[in-house]
Amino acid sequence: MENKEEKAEKKEKKEKIPRQAMPEQDPKARIGNFDEVPYGYSEEVAMLEAKRCIQCKKPGCIPGCPVDVDIPGFIKLIAEGKFIEAAWKLKETNALPAVCGRVCPQEDQCEKVCILGKKGDPVAVGRLERFAADYERATGKIEIPKVAAPTGKKIAIVGAGPAGLTIAGDLVKVGHDVTVFEALHKAGGVLIYGIPEFRLPKAIVDAEVDYLEKLGVKIVFNAAIGRLKTVDDLFAEGFHAVFLGVGAGAPVFMNVPGENISGIYSANEYLTRSNLMKAYLFPKYDTPIVKGKNVAVIGGGNVAMDSVRTALRLGADNAYIIYRRSKKEMPARIEEVHHAEEEGVQFNFLTNPIEYIGDENGWVKQMVCNRMELGEPDDSGRRRPIVIKGSEFTIDVDIVVVAIGTTANPVIPRTTPGLDVNKWGYIVTKDGTGETTRMGVYAGGDIVTGSATVILAMGAGRQAAKAIDEYVRSL
Repeated sequence: MENKEEKAEKKEKKEKIPRQAMPEQDPKARIGNFDEVPYGYSEEVAMLEAKRCIQCKKPGCIPGCPVDVDIPGFIKLIAEGKFIEAAWKLKETNALPAVCGRVCPQEDQCEKVCILGKKGDPVAVGRLERFAADYERATGKIEIPKVAAPTGKKIAIVGAGPAGLTIAGDLVKVGHDVTVFEALHKAGGVLIYGIPEFRLPKAIVDAEVDYLEKLGVKIVFNAAIGRLKTVDDLFAEGFHAVFLGVGAGAPVFMNVPGENISGIYSANEYLTRSNLMKAYLFPKYDTPIVKGKNVAVIGGGNVAMDSVRTALRLGADNAYIIYRRSKKEMPARIEEVHHAEEEGVQFNFLTNPIEYIGDENGWVKQMVCNRMELGEPDDSGRRRPIVIKGSEFTIDVDIVVVAIGTTANPVIPRTTPGLDVNKWGYIVTKDGTGETTRMGVYAGGDIVTGSATVILAMGAGRQAAKAIDEYVRSL
């Protein structure tokens, strides 16, 4: 048994190892391509970073993870050079580790409560997660775990986004017959149409989906539930339960004068054209997308960062972020803002558009804005922006992307009797279960919470999986 002095000495040694940086593409080079920005850890660097973990007896990082990953467990395996075993440990609770290692906001979750972060930098949990998942995929040593004996219960999952894919993986493992119905022609939801290639390569998402299919998950594409079939139709076909993970994909605009002028996109359309329809690979994929020279993106979240960085890579001379608050209030990840700054994005803080002006052809040419100042905090806890009178000015633009959030698509609630929604159109569920007001119907992710993170949607999928498993076994 180690005494207290020996333990203290070990802890001190670990703290002296600095947090390991991840090599990246040079900013000047990467704005000319859609390749992934960070290169990932080497084996040696991953082991060094993993050795920083002090293996707490009561780790705060596990409850800080919405999908309950055994974080000290997989990190310990990396420190020992057991990279494949680390990947398998991750997949015990996380069906999409290569995705989470890239886009999960670890700085606000598991890393935020890391004990090393109290005096220095927390362990780079996300980078280690990415390393283990990438190592497994690169070596081809992907283990498909045995699933439980068939239960005879059929579950329909509507939407192949983070919530839907997570719940599908959990339910198929325990023996249920799982079919995912996806409205588009690719699985991944926001992972595939919303997040750009340079932040989350499509091949990564495809590999994670392939793993789920090998587990036994069936995916039906081009299946818009609520249009071609209703939830009632799914029950009539013999499904015992239905999970709605359709996201919140309806675009939101500001309703200012001139917003219907040509050249003004929702972020949904702009990113879908570039990502899912591969406009960034023109002329190999001849998907129409306008490549502006002066592109303004309205908003300060991750979607805004994705949009403005996409505009740069599509050839914009000037790519602007127009945000009505200050940098401190921006909801985007610090890393994404940092990358955007490195790449030359121009930030216009405390600025709000009030009108768009078109040219003789009906194409946007200018944006009229107000200067703002910050007042008292609002319901979000951030200081409310207030217009400075007489501060109007114009910015020359030929493309505008509105990235101020999304809202619920009403198609499924309108075609599903007995399914209650709140005043914003989001589906009402019981906390912790995903159970809706309609018997046998569950929901989770953005269609319940409104726009949130990938990992929170996955966490909702895991919670609903437990509730659905109990429900169908009771039938």
